[in-house]
Amino acid sequence: MKHARTTRPTSTPGAPGSAVPRPDTSGASPDADGTAPGTGPTTTLAALGWDIGLAEAFAAHAATDPAPLPGRVVRVDRGSCDVATALGTLRAATDAVARAADPVGHPCTGDWAVLGRDAGGWAVRSLLPRRSAFLRSASTSAVRAQVLAANVDLALIAVSLSAEFVPGRLERFVALAWAGGVQPVVVLTKCDLADDVDHVRADAEDAAPGVRVLAVSSHTGEGVAELSSLLAGATSVLLGVSGAGKSTLANLLTGVSGQQVREVRRGDGRGRHTTTTRDLLALPGGGVLIDTPGLRGVGLWDAAEGVSRTFADIEALTERCRFGDCGHLSEPGCAVLEALDDGSLQQRRLESYRKLLRENSRIAARADARLRADALKEWKRRSAVGRHQAEMKRGERTRGGGSHRRR
Repeated sequence: MKHARTTRPTSTPGAPGSAVPRPDTSGASPDADGTAPGTGPTTTLAALGWDIGLAEAFAAHAATDPAPLPGRVVRVDRGSCDVATALGTLRAATDAVARAADPVGHPCTGDWAVLGRDAGGWAVRSLLPRRSAFLRSASTSAVRAQVLAANVDLALIAVSLSAEFVPGRLERFVALAWAGGVQPVVVLTKCDLADDVDHVRADAEDAAPGVRVLAVSSHTGEGVAELSSLLAGATSVLLGVSGAGKSTLANLLTGVSGQQVREVRRGDGRGRHTTTTRDLLALPGGGVLIDTPGLRGVGLWDAAEGVSRTFADIEALTERCRFGDCGHLSEPGCAVLEALDDGSLQQRRLESYRKLLRENSRIAARADARLRADALKEWKRRSAVGRHQAEMKRGERTRGGGSHRRR
């Protein structure tokens, strides 16, 4: 199979709106720190998040590949991806690592990849172990997870103040962030259009206890400096529904109008899909930002720990119930029901907690059933292969024995 050889135009690392090192035409393999030999600090991958831990993980590949090249996945397309390396942004085939049945193992924006080159061009040989990942249930009938971003430090959950605030949706995003090992940050966008920002901020803080909530305006610039300071040196992913102002905010943070923007529909205030791919962008103050398309639905995936952390207030109440198996329905001595009575816990929040627990349990059960079915299918396949090989051997022995008797 031939791989594309295209090397796309590149720019200096850290340049606004770009996560691409300056190209190097020497063809030399980079050192362990991700720097091409003799090219100086301008080609370092440190601006993309490369560190000593990644260098150690990458070093293991030097023994098996004559000239391995590290890089960070900037964008993924069908069958190939753009990877920022010390030699520039390279187009690499992903066939070797995208054969796994589980798409969680496929390359994703934010992944650190090991590239190799052959007669067909550059190709992703393997992926370095992920430190974190933001996952959701795939929006298909198949029970599988989808990775939205990999190796992320901060999940910026964009909530538009020009639309109705939906606390249950925010709780869902926060739970998935915690579940993936990512620190959530709530970003209230379009604060210049809101009459009572403090009221919505308080509601967001109630829905996401312990999570930082920032109000920003891409129009006036309010709150942008504080947000930029928070993102410096980190890998962040920008998430939210269409129309939340993600692309406009991404343009403001990067300093370049690289992401297309469109106005929301006048009839219902909903956004139109503008961003269609997940792109890794460099930030002027250091760090990178992964911009994502608007999400219509965000199903849970292996998020029990994330739900518990999102609803830590309710989990703390359950520890005070008289009975260890309290269902929080009508049991005497139930601390959860007492909190509902005195108003310290909202009925809506309790229902949201129960809903996410049920959903996560249902998805886990379906995933286990799929895994059992896949294992059975694989066992049947191997059994069929074994029977076929046994029949072939018996046939060879029969033919061999007949030939011996004729002699």
